[in-house]
Amino acid sequence: MPLPSDTLPSVLMPPLLFLRIAALPIALALTACAPDDVGEPPAEEAVTVTAQPVIYRPEQREVEAIGTARAQDSAEIYPETDGRVTAVLFQGGDYVRSGDPLIRLDSREETLAVELAKNAVREAEQLLGRYRRIEDTGALSESQIEQGETALVSAQIQLRQARLALANRTVRAPFSGNIGFTEVDVGDRITTSTLIAQLDRRSVLFVDFQAPESVYNAMTPGRAISITPYSMPQRTFEAEVRDRNTTISSEERTFTVRARVPNTGDALRPGMSFRINLDLAGRELPAVPEEAIIWGSDGAHLFRVVDGTARRLPLTIVARREGLALVDAQLPRGATIIAKGAQKVRDGSKVEIVETQSAPTVRANKEGAAARSGRGRAGP
Repeated sequence: MPLPSDTLPSVLMPPLLFLRIAALPIALALTACAPDDVGEPPAEEAVTVTAQPVIYRPEQREVEAIGTARAQDSAEIYPETDGRVTAVLFQGGDYVRSGDPLIRLDSREETLAVELAKNAVREAEQLLGRYRRIEDTGALSESQIEQGETALVSAQIQLRQARLALANRTVRAPFSGNIGFTEVDVGDRITTSTLIAQLDRRSVLFVDFQAPESVYNAMTPGRAISITPYSMPQRTFEAEVRDRNTTISSEERTFTVRARVPNTGDALRPGMSFRINLDLAGRELPAVPEEAIIWGSDGAHLFRVVDGTARRLPLTIVARREGLALVDAQLPRGATIIAKGAQKVRDGSKVEIVETQSAPTVRANKEGAAARSGRGRAGP
């Protein structure tokens, strides 16, 4: 039997009231668990890191070249005249002094010519002497006396010529140095085109090499460089730039540099090849620890600390030296960067510096420049 319509409210009210009363504790519980201010996120915890101030160091450019040595003085010795060799007065490798005889040629005719010239001088002197004794008597004219004087001068000149021809029969060292081997033997007939030997003064060597146009201004006379003989790779010699060519090759874009190296201990030889190392200081760049650099898909970066916040800074590595990287980045001197702990940091993270490292020292003449790397590399 259906209930009357006026009795429905009284029947349904208790269940609705029960639902409302049951939901009240849940709402109160949720309200108690909610934060006081729904709009504010919880405070971010700072990441502890080790920081370091940015230092600047000059970029080192290493240029390698190949040079060839020559003696300070070097001469190929040829005879002044043709003739038959009567004596060879040296051996290859000997040290000879300036003026020492090296080769003697047959000089019998030249010796006779000197004796003949001496006799002509004596006759001219005697004749002029007689002229002088009777000059005041008027028996001779002034022109006869002048002829006597001219004859004496001519005889003296002929004597000097004969002595010079005799001297040319002996080949002498033009300066002191070490002489090489000879192919000339006693009894050989040689001419003025016959090479006797090569003489080198090698107490000092000159090393010529080609340098790129970009270092022309750096190759000033007196600049110190290091050279290493290819025959003695374990030894390095100190040299200095003596001179540079005044022109640059339009094809190779290079110029010739001549370096001077003392040959201490006579260890080096003309003709040796050398490797020349040129360490040139370039522009000054920020130097940061290599461990401070982070690599990502878009290249290398590091984090700079600004007001307690880490700021991501992209960079390009120019060179590596002694655990440091010279970078191309917008980093002023003294700026604080994260040296350790950068892997835990994101751009905008709050950081707490627990230790500040001092800036390391780097030797300015450190050799070599590493290969360049640009943004966009995926790894070191």
